[in-house]
Amino acid sequence: MPSPELISPRSARVAAARRLAKRNFRGKDRLFLAEGPQAVREAAGHVVDGTPTLVELFATPEAEERYADIIGAAHTAGARVHLASEEVIADISTTVTPQGMVGVCRFLDTPFEEILAARPRLVAVLAHVRDPGNAGTVLRCADAAGAEAVILTDASVDLYNPKAVRASVGSHFHLPVAVAVPVERAVEGLKNAGVRILAADGAGDRDLDDELDKGSMGGPTAWVFGNEAWGLPEETRALADAVVRVPIHGKAESLNLATAAAVCLYASARAQRATEGCRTVTES
Repeated sequence: MPSPELISPRSARVAAARRLAKRNFRGKDRLFLAEGPQAVREAAGHVVDGTPTLVELFATPEAEERYADIIGAAHTAGARVHLASEEVIADISTTVTPQGMVGVCRFLDTPFEEILAARPRLVAVLAHVRDPGNAGTVLRCADAAGAEAVILTDASVDLYNPKAVRASVGSHFHLPVAVAVPVERAVEGLKNAGVRILAADGAGDRDLDDELDKGSMGGPTAWVFGNEAWGLPEETRALADAVVRVPIHGKAESLNLATAAAVCLYASARAQRATEGCRTVTES
């Protein structure tokens, strides 16, 4: 395998990667940054319609030695691999303490119609979610809970914001995500696909525990999660089949968005597995 070339801080390749920290350039180039070995490993093994997602990789000599498997996977994927100084990595990276490698990846969002055609059973819908860290964490929770898709409405944060990518810890590459979908269209399409719409709201008139006890959560479900500060507006709640609150059994004032999303998604995932007759623990 040929040795990667050494990239200087003034390189045109470095400048092209660095500008992907800004949303308008990401949209223009349809490229985004994946920072750190976990995200780059996932990107290197990800292919969409026969096209590898990873386009380019910058890595320090130390990272090249430590993560030889990732470097090899990047070469196999056909990505351009460059050795770079820590100064260059810091110049491209958006973190305070870079982890030695930054990948440049192709956009990978999925058309909403394809998600509907796959007849998903568990979906997370982010309606007007503006914090990239929250968006990435909910994506990670949805992935962990076994959801088949995530949908970001047209008023939500950019899926490819570096903070969102970091917070997902590689889950960007694991499940379909549709972006810029109007909330009304998202709800209507999912309902037509046979999916029950549950709006998560602290003031909901239904209790999550009660819904689980009634056995009403075993079917295809989409959870709609709202803005971090003001939640879901009345017109969005009105679109749902039910508005459900996560019960607070202690003295906490509320749960943050990502925590509430994890509770709701796992509740649905467990109810669906029970309906399908599956067990997560095998009795001896």
